Amino acid sequence: MNSDKEYWTIGEISEETQVPKHTLRYWEGEFKLLSPIRKSAGRRIYKKSDVDLIFTIKDLLHNKRYTTEGVKKYLLAKKRNTQRELKLNDKDLIKSDVLRVIESDLQEVLKLLKSNRSKN
Repeated sequence: MNSDKEYWTIGEISEETQVPKHTLRYWEGEFKLLSPIRKSAGRRIYKKSDVDLIFTIKDLLHNKRYTTEGVKKYLLAKKRNTQRELKLNDKDLIKSDVLRVIESDLQEVLKLLKSNRSKN
């Protein structure tokens, strides 16, 4: 697949993934996370994230022998874990900001203590 491109047509995706066009259209209805951009006249335009998702769905169905319901559950769990990780990262960022403020305050206290010590 040409990595310089940002968007691909259903024909290009079908050829690259070896998944028939009608199957890709069916998967759109089954797997809500798969939602290519619709251009005027209804043409589907796939992004890199859509392509990655198609390869994941294909692997789960064909190689790992998941059922359609199993794939849905897998994708939902993966999405939830990603959201949970993002929330944790947000908390880490908040903590790191708080720690920077505390560190700055402690540096100021240390300067005051050193200046008082040198005066005595």
